[in-house]
Amino acid sequence: MALFTGVGVALVTLFTEDGDLQAKATADLAAQLADLGVRALLVNGTTGEAATLTPEERDEVVGAVRAAAPASVPVIAGTGAATGRRAAELTERAFGSGADAVLVLSPPGVADPRRYYDRVATRATGPLLAYHFPGASAPGIPVDVLPDLPVAGLKDSSGDAARLLHEREVFTGDLWTGAASLLSLCGAVGAAGGLVAAANIAPEDCAAAFAGDGAAQVRVAALDRAASVDFPAGYKRATAERFGTSAVTRVGG
Repeated sequence: MALFTGVGVALVTLFTEDGDLQAKATADLAAQLADLGVRALLVNGTTGEAATLTPEERDEVVGAVRAAAPASVPVIAGTGAATGRRAAELTERAFGSGADAVLVLSPPGVADPRRYYDRVATRATGPLLAYHFPGASAPGIPVDVLPDLPVAGLKDSSGDAARLLHEREVFTGDLWTGAASLLSLCGAVGAAGGLVAAANIAPEDCAAAFAGDGAAQVRVAALDRAASVDFPAGYKRATAERFGTSAVTRVGG
């Protein structure tokens, strides 16, 4: 069984005007999105400004979101790091704080990340998901390495449709896209779904796009294109416009 199928959200992390963590407000937003049909909650990811959070803040976000969300909606914690040792430590902490699974970004500058994921797997007490996002941590994960990784699934945020189809062919784990523009393709080829930032703003259209609604896919792609120009601030402003949340970012602050 897949950890989840459908559309999950790469959740924004909310802060006060002074840059202090708003864990409860973040959890409240997560619960609202779950009520609107989001099938999983990814916290402490790239969109969640994880690089700006202390380990204690990461733990607080995981715990708050897990407490606020329905039990049927898994909480996935981002735990990638520059080294396997650090990623393993963050992974252990995430599960200890209540995460149902972890998403581990591949390390920067490493062409073959098998050793890295093997190390992280020793500290994972639940599903371990790999994360390919060369825009954030190049070079990412070669497709031919995927079958050798000790992971249950993969999030691919490359936005490369041809690569996604190649992954679908050779990778037997669950596959989610991180690109809102590829949700319909994922649905068409039987991938598990998406974990996308656009679901902070338009979860209903994201779900409809995955289900094959072409008009919804066009709308989501346009929304995502506009929000991603100023990352992550664009997503936070758009989320604030809909849900009245804080638009403050730590990135660049």
